[in-house]
Amino acid sequence: MKPRLSRRETLAAFGTLALAPRVSQVPQAPPPSSDEIEKLEKLFEFGRARNTRDYAISAPNGIDEAKYLRIGGIDQWVTIRGENRDNPVILLLHGGPGDATNPWGYAGFRTWLKTYTVVQWDQRGAGRTLGKNGRESAQTVSIHRLVQDCVELASALRTSLRKDKIILLGHSWGSVLGALAAKAKPEVFQTFVGTGQVGDPARSYHVAFDALVAKARAVGETRAVRELEEVGPPPYKDGRGYQVQRRWSNLFEGADMFISSMLGLALRAPGYTTRDVNDWGDGQMLSAERLVPQSSALPATALTGRFALPVFVIQGAEDFTTPTSLAKAFVDSVDAPRKGFRTIDGGHFAVFMNTSRFLQELAAVLRQVE
Repeated sequence: MKPRLSRRETLAAFGTLALAPRVSQVPQAPPPSSDEIEKLEKLFEFGRARNTRDYAISAPNGIDEAKYLRIGGIDQWVTIRGENRDNPVILLLHGGPGDATNPWGYAGFRTWLKTYTVVQWDQRGAGRTLGKNGRESAQTVSIHRLVQDCVELASALRTSLRKDKIILLGHSWGSVLGALAAKAKPEVFQTFVGTGQVGDPARSYHVAFDALVAKARAVGETRAVRELEEVGPPPYKDGRGYQVQRRWSNLFEGADMFISSMLGLALRAPGYTTRDVNDWGDGQMLSAERLVPQSSALPATALTGRFALPVFVIQGAEDFTTPTSLAKAFVDSVDAPRKGFRTIDGGHFAVFMNTSRFLQELAAVLRQVE
C-alpha cells in the first residue's frame, strides 16, 4: 500500500496554520480503501508528469538544477531555476518556519524566471532536507545554525553561479533569518528585501489581534468580533486562540484559497512523492517546535540597527499575520546605506498572490542599488 497523507500531515502543510494545537470539529470519515488510495496516487502521478513537461526550462541559456548541497555538515535540498544564467540571482528564504516553497514553487515562481534566477532552499529541518537527514536532524535546528547555513549557501552560490553578490529575499520567518544573515555577512549579498516582514517578534500577535478586531468591526463581521473577543488577546492558554486568530487573518487577507492551493500543487510537484509531501508537513511541525519559541523571544533590536547593505521591505498593505505597521517601524529603525518601505495590495502572502505588482516593486528597488 502506498503512503497517504494523514489529517495531521495535511494540516501541517498549511504553513503557519500548523504553529499551534488544533481542535478537531469535523467527524472523522472512514479511512479510504487501498484501491481508493491507489487510484488517487495515479491521479497525482499524472499531474506530476504533466507539470514536469509544462514547467520545464527550455531556454538555451537557462538553468534548472535540483540537488543536495553539503551545507553546515548535512545534505540540504536546493533548486536553481531561471531562463537566463546571466540574470540576477535571488536566494529565497521561505517562511513557516519549515514551510518550504519548493513543493509548489515550480508554479508559484514561474513568472519570475524571465528576469531572475530563483534559488529555493529547504532549510535545515524542512522539506526534503528533513527527509534526507531524518527527524533527529531537527534537533540541530536553531536560529544561529540557520543563519550560518544561509551564509554558507549564499557563498557557494556566488562561486557556482559566478555572481559577485546575491539578492536575499525573505518571507515571514524567512524575513527574520534574512535580516540576521544580512547583518552577519553583508559582503555576500547585494541587498536584503523582506516581505511579510517580521518587525517585532514579541509584539506581532498582539498588534495583529487588535488590527483584526478593528477590521472585523469596520466591515461588520460580527462572527469574527465575537470569536476574537471570546478567545481574547494573546498569549493564549491553549491552541484555540491561535487557531481563531490565524483563521480570521487568512480570511480577511483572502489567503485561504492560496493556502489550500499550496497542498494541491505539492501533491503534483515534478519529481515529488507522497513521502516528500509528508516530509514537508512534518518539517513545518518540527521546525515550529524548535524555532517559534526562539524567534518569539527575539527582541526587536536583534533585527534592526546597523546594516552594511541596502534594506527594503515590500509588504502587503493589510497584513494581519506580520502586521504592516510593525514592518514599517522595522524599516524606520534600520540604519542602512539605502532603505525603503513599499506596500502593495494584499496581506501576508502578497508576494505570491499579487506577484506582478511585487515584481514591479522589486525591480524598482533593485534599480536603486545597481
